[in-house]
Amino acid sequence: MRHRSAIFRITMQFPLLLLSCLAVLPGCSKNRATPDGMVLIPAGEFIMGSDQVDTEGKGAEFGMVKPFYLDEHPRHRVYLPDYYIDKYETTHAAYKTFVDATAARRLNNWPDGRMSPGLENYPAAGMSWYEAERFCRWAGKRLPTEAEWEKAARGTDGRDYPWGDAYDPAKANTGETGIGDLTPVGRFETGRSPYGAYDMAGNVWEFTSDWYKPYPGSDDLSDAFGEKFKVIRGGSWGGMAHYSLPQFYRTAFRFYAEPQRASPDTGFRCAKD
Repeated sequence: MRHRSAIFRITMQFPLLLLSCLAVLPGCSKNRATPDGMVLIPAGEFIMGSDQVDTEGKGAEFGMVKPFYLDEHPRHRVYLPDYYIDKYETTHAAYKTFVDATAARRLNNWPDGRMSPGLENYPAAGMSWYEAERFCRWAGKRLPTEAEWEKAARGTDGRDYPWGDAYDPAKANTGETGIGDLTPVGRFETGRSPYGAYDMAGNVWEFTSDWYKPYPGSDDLSDAFGEKFKVIRGGSWGGMAHYSLPQFYRTAFRFYAEPQRASPDTGFRCAKD
């Protein structure tokens, strides 16, 4: 009888053990705690790119180095597994912790190499792509791919801006908002993306992990394509007249930067598998 009782206990416990094992398998997002300061982007398809055309010639009118929309062609669906992305752009406070821990290069806008008091919650900018990548790896994360960045900003409905289809300068720190400088991260509550990520339009441009290349089936023949520039996304607070154009802040808008260059209006946020 004792032998039968032991078999009965093991048989009854097996479903519980199976459920415990399943809880730690990849893809069981219900059983995983979202890391602090990040948001979960669920697995699934989303609409990437656009088929829009610059019928008004705005790109040429404002002296853009590339035509508006053309490098976003064609609009297409992309499947991504679930992942996390930082809720906010990387701040000066976080970057200082990295610099102090690793002896990395200090930012150009730190007088005498020291972060000015009051900058703690502002987005860090002025690092190269390589330095941004190093920070993310040091933090146990990585830079997001271009597709991951766009899905986190856009959601699955193909919207033009993180908050919807209509441009609204009151929902992001853009050239047209009128602030004229960087703002602390998370200031624009109504400008959040569908997943709760802040400042995915405006404040600072953000590095992604990808080289600037055409999408499959693209009709763009840009000389800039290849492994020369890294894609940056989201637009910045401005500083020049054309930065107030709504096109810069669209979720599908692509721009690029030399990976070794440190720009005062380019920062980043990290992602995690």
